[in-house]
Amino acid sequence: MSFGPPVSHVYDPLIYAWDAHELYLRRYASDTRRVVFLGMNPGPFGMVQSGVPFGEIGAVRDWLGIEVPVLKPRLENPWRPIEGFACRRSEVSGRRLWGLFSERFGSAEAFFAEHFVANYCPLAFFDRARNLTPDRLPAAVVAPLFEACDAHLSELVGALQPEWVIGIGAFAEKRASEALVSLPVKIGRILHPSPASPVANRGWASAATGRLIALGIWQ
Repeated sequence: MSFGPPVSHVYDPLIYAWDAHELYLRRYASDTRRVVFLGMNPGPFGMVQSGVPFGEIGAVRDWLGIEVPVLKPRLENPWRPIEGFACRRSEVSGRRLWGLFSERFGSAEAFFAEHFVANYCPLAFFDRARNLTPDRLPAAVVAPLFEACDAHLSELVGALQPEWVIGIGAFAEKRASEALVSLPVKIGRILHPSPASPVANRGWASAATGRLIALGIWQ
């Protein structure tokens, strides 16, 4: 696929950060999972750097126990360079997400016994320094992109056989509802932990926990 303006650069961490992502999959997706949390796409200081969904460096290194060398993409964005695990910027969404799971479950092994975290789209898009989420891309390019992402999500759900897929935000919930319409899986949503959301900034963890309890996923 190719992406024209306003996209200046595209990152695929499943290529240059594959070693980290493969370790994440082998360690935490080796069997079926009851709940799959689904994000939108890699963040510039999260999965773009670490190869792990919502991959805030501190959480990936210290809680998930993953720290491996990350290569450079073929065409690096000078406004958003790849620093791997040396990145000092914090991915706030990932810090909030993994922070909640860490607080509630204690160990990563306890959380991943029934849960998994994935992204709908593996690609990160930039307009120089500006992060472009898939919902902001021109309509002409999203159809083939979403078709590929739908197929991958269906494959992931077929492998993990979850009871629930929980969209982290409205976009992920909508894509899951459309991609998985023929599969026997329940779809739900929690608030996205983005710092751009005033609601999330007023207590995301308690809002997400309350919603998961209301759905009957957590007690």
